[in-house]
Amino acid sequence: MSKTSDLSVALKNIQSEMKTLRAQAIEVRAALKTARANAKTEKAIARQAKQNIATVKKAERIAKLEAKLLALKTGPVGIKARKANKKPSKVTVTKIAA
Repeated sequence: MSKTSDLSVALKNIQSEMKTLRAQAIEVRAALKTARANAKTEKAIARQAKQNIATVKKAERIAKLEAKLLALKTGPVGIKARKANKKPSKVTVTKIAA
């Protein structure tokens, strides 16, 4: 009888160990699932931030080019522009006999 009682005690010990191991496995799986979800969320946030930066840079570039185009459109061009940008000559006063 002692042999069977020893075996039954050993079996119960093994069964209790199996229960604890199963519970630990469930906890580990849940932690992995949470970690994967967090990593996915962080990746999406990083992707969105990168997109936002690209959008801002594109808008800045467009604004700069539009300002450049506006500067080209306004004001005289060619000879008229050269004449407009020349320094005015000194004023000469001539005396007229009255």
